Amino acid sequence: MENLKLELKAKIIENLNLEDVEVGDIANDDALFGDGLGLDSIDALELIVMLDKDYGIKLSDPKQGKSIFESIDSLAAYITENKAK
Repeated sequence: MENLKLELKAKIIENLNLEDVEVGDIANDDALFGDGLGLDSIDALELIVMLDKDYGIKLSDPKQGKSIFESIDSLAAYITENKAK
């Protein structure tokens, strides 16, 4: 799962054009929104698209997003449990 977490960090940086952020700057338990990485609702939409495109996961309930996108740890766990086979 560590490889997935590193992959997610790289994809988030690339997809969201976080030019001043490097993979090593993001801790696995850092909050992605608010005081953590500082992502916003537009970024959340980009993450939802990334889940669908890269992992075959469609979020049917937008309310799930808050817990799924809490941190790299929670995102990786969700992908591991729900990844399209």
